[in-house]
Amino acid sequence: MILETERLILRKMTNDDFPALTEMLYDERVMYAYAHTFTEEEAKAWLQNQLRRYKEDGFGLWAVILKENEKMIGQCGITKQRIPEKEVLEVGYLFNADYFHKGYATEAAIACKNYAFENLGANEVYSIIRDNNYPSQNVAKRNGMKEVGSFVKHYHGIDMPHIIFCAKK
Repeated sequence: MILETERLILRKMTNDDFPALTEMLYDERVMYAYAHTFTEEEAKAWLQNQLRRYKEDGFGLWAVILKENEKMIGQCGITKQRIPEKEVLEVGYLFNADYFHKGYATEAAIACKNYAFENLGANEVYSIIRDNNYPSQNVAKRNGMKEVGSFVKHYHGIDMPHIIFCAKK
């Protein structure tokens, strides 16, 4: 276990989490901000990237487990990301659509922000969110983040405007 909140446990993902992970990565409702769902190979690469991050960085996107039923309902954590000016620590989150609008993303994101400040010594953390992903933008705002900029990512042949949110310690 990495983190615990009132309703959630955050822990490293393992290969055993692949079925729950694919429920998210294969779902159009979850992946609309990416403008495509993942293939099996992309999902495997996603999980392997998290396992690599745990080893190299000591953190990554963690499995979000609902205490009441021990089900993996999402992923939330901290990753190194590039914005135009620098590399930053980002609080990122992606949840199973069945668990949208229940406050789980906000609960997990706040815990991850605090973890970055308290355990990683960060003075600021970011969330980088596509301009049309209003629910995730609202999570960032509830996480005490302010909009500080924007840039365009080119992903899968599409220019995707992103908003940069930041919270300072």
